[in-house]
This record gives sequence, structure tokens and C-alpha cells, in this order.
Amino acid sequence: MTDDHVYLTLSEADPEPEGEARWAYGTGFADPLLGVDTALPPGIDGADLAAYCLMLGDDALVLAQRLTEWCTRAPELEEEVALANLGLDLLGQARQLLTRAGQADGSGRGEDDLAYWREEHEFRNVRLVEAPNGDFAHTIARLLLFSTARKALYEALAGHADPVLAAVAARGVKELAYHQEYATAWTLRLGDGTPYSAQRMQAGLEGVWPLLEELFTPHAVELRVGVDPAALREPVLGTLAEVLAQAGLAVPQARPMATIGGRAGRDGVHTEALGLLLAEFQVVARAHPGATW
Repeated sequence: MTDDHVYLTLSEADPEPEGEARWAYGTGFADPLLGVDTALPPGIDGADLAAYCLMLGDDALVLAQRLTEWCTRAPELEEEVALANLGLDLLGQARQLLTRAGQADGSGRGEDDLAYWREEHEFRNVRLVEAPNGDFAHTIARLLLFSTARKALYEALAGHADPVLAAVAARGVKELAYHQEYATAWTLRLGDGTPYSAQRMQAGLEGVWPLLEELFTPHAVELRVGVDPAALREPVLGTLAEVLAQAGLAVPQARPMATIGGRAGRDGVHTEALGLLLAEFQVVARAHPGATW
């Protein structure tokens, strides 16, 4: 891999060097922001931008880890490869967002520092992405909800004043469009398949739906420097309702998962599933600090 930078990975005009095909944008680079003017735009607070990038980056990082758990476990080899590639797309987004966070807050922390050396309460992802995979239908239901909501968010962020965040969002829309298409196709296939497959798909939706509302609940940082997620609620729910209607599935009526004193994932309040996931995800880095391969 070459040490090119985030803008080259986000530019369709820049062809891949011969023999250097990438599975996912943003992976395989020594410094995702190498060569980029990372000066803060006027009017943007660095601490707020860093916190916002952590929120988005943690969402992508944790869900990437969940998707890669399907390696050797997916129902078909083709789906195993597909889910791994979706995870790599999200990992690419996470790398760039975490790097931007460490630059914007002036701490100098890199993507590895933020991924491997924070504790559970320091992660800012929504609880939807940390929930265990469940069966294949459960994973597809989660992917449908997340990709639909995140695609709408990135469409709004593509015009953000911060050039790095805007570039990640603009390219991320294209990646998430495929994620949404993949999840929609499987939702239709399972919902409109046998009675048993429809039952499993409906159960998957019922299992993840209580975690959806958190994606639309504004955090103070989001309101100051990002997009108000509450504005995305109706269009996203409308899109999901259309997909479920085509699949012959019902829109779940489950209540949102409870918060603790009004605090949830964006505040560092998580389910026990995240701690278990991080223990596995961080074990090698912590067992061999400073090691290189």
C-alpha cells in the first residue's frame, strides 16, 4: 500500500496504482490524513468537532467489529465475504474519523490510541451497533436500520464546513448506499420467502427496533457542530416502512430501550455487550503495547 492521504482515497479521479486494489477505502494507509490541511475552519470548536468525530467513528468501528464476527460463521461463503467487506468499509470510515478526532482536539492521539486504549465508558457509539449479532436475520435487521439512518446523516454532512468530515461523509454515502441495498435485498428475500424465514426476519426487527430511537435523539455536541438527528427521524422511518411493506413485514411497535438518567451511548453509558466486545478487540494491542508487524 502507498502512504497517500484521505483525499486521494475519497477521489474517484485518482486511479488505484497498478496492483494495489483495496478492499475498502481508508484502509492500508500509514496516516489517513497525510498531506491534508487539517486546520480547523473558522467558527468550529476543536473539542466539539473531535467529540462528534468520535461519535461517528465509534459507531463505525464497533459495527465493523460485529460484522467481522461473521467470518467463518455466515450461512454461505458469499455472504461471509460480503459482510467482511461491509465491515472494512466501516473500518475505513472509523480510521479517518478517529484520526480527525485526535487532530481536532489537539491531543495528538492517533487512530490506534483511540481504538485500543480507551475504556468502555469513553466510547461514544450508539447502543444499536454494540448489541450482539444474534442470528443472520437479526444482523440484517440491524444493518438495515443503521445503514438507512447513517446514509441520510452523511448526505446532510457532505456539505459540512470541516473539509475532512465533509469528504468522509461524501464518500461514505456511496458505501452506505450499497450497505442499505444489501440489507434491503435480504430483508425482502427473507420477509417474502417461507413462513419460517419471514418469522425470523420479523423477530430480528423486533429485537433491534428498541435501539433505533437513540439514533434520532440529539446530543448537545451534535446540535453544536453536526446535524440534528431528530430532523432525520421521519424520512428514515418512512424509508424503513416502505421496505418492510414490500417484504410483507410489520413495523415493530416496541418501546425505545431505556436510558440511565437520560444518558445513553453518546454519553458513554453502554450495555454489557460493549465491554465484552472491547475485551476481545483490544486484547492483542494491550498484551503487546507498542508492537509492530
